[in-house]
Amino acid sequence: MTEWDVKKLRILRTLRDRGTVTAAAEALRMTPSAVSQQLTNLAGQLGVQLLEAQGRRVRLTDAAHLVLRHAEAVFAQLERADAELTGYLRGEAGQVRVGAFSTAVPALVVPAVRLLGAEGRPGPQVRVREAEAAQAFELLSAGEVDLALSLAAHAPTARDPRFTLLPLLADPLDVALPAGHRLAGAPALRLADLSQEPWIFGGSGPWSEITTAACEAAGFVPEQAHSAAGWTAILAMVRASMGVALVPRMVSASDRPHHGVAMRVLEADRPCRHVVAAVRQGAEDGPAVARVLSALQQVAAASGRPTVKQG
Repeated sequence: MTEWDVKKLRILRTLRDRGTVTAAAEALRMTPSAVSQQLTNLAGQLGVQLLEAQGRRVRLTDAAHLVLRHAEAVFAQLERADAELTGYLRGEAGQVRVGAFSTAVPALVVPAVRLLGAEGRPGPQVRVREAEAAQAFELLSAGEVDLALSLAAHAPTARDPRFTLLPLLADPLDVALPAGHRLAGAPALRLADLSQEPWIFGGSGPWSEITTAACEAAGFVPEQAHSAAGWTAILAMVRASMGVALVPRMVSASDRPHHGVAMRVLEADRPCRHVVAAVRQGAEDGPAVARVLSALQQVAAASGRPTVKQG
């Protein structure tokens, strides 16, 4: 394959534009002999004659003009690459793949993308992949996402050298009761008041552990009447008076209507789950990733929920 030397091609283009070797040398801050030597080397690399004498001057051959016609496309692509690289270094370009658990997508990721779009300057392209809280770290470790949103309960330890963990927020847990439940309007409701109720939560995984831990902290082991993982199914069963459930504030405060369900804040117990962002170690310094992380932190701070403390 023919060797194309971009530096030498730029010299050839300058000669075409300036007309003489001396003028080209002045523009390039080179000596005329150095210009001539570089163009001789280029002709040897390409295997064609690029210059021919015309009196005391030289002129470009047809082969030289053919070479430059193709070189112009190369120069244009390099200019675009340079502009894109500059944008990347400013955090204005690049792609950031985000893996996030289901409720974090509408509550954190979508508002963060909107925030980036409202900044009035180009931003990184965010691609979202919904994943279970534990799976998010597997995807991050495998290089399939660049940033993971997960729960602290499923995060590796802070000493894991593979990841950098950044706390985002503590998401309070509200209790969902059927609208006609005897305690739906009770003042100062506590989890212990619901110790004899049938409960709805997942058969395994983070939500099972979070619900069980919260109830045990309140002094009882919840009776699991039904098992479900999706909030649509859980709230439908609550609405049908099939049981009660703990629901993250991300869900209970969402735009989705909860007709037939009474959402109660547990002020005395204050159960919550901790949401963290994670990147591969060192990736937090990348401009595009840093901008997405900053937007997520701003959205979390605006939610009014306390920030998770590490330690």
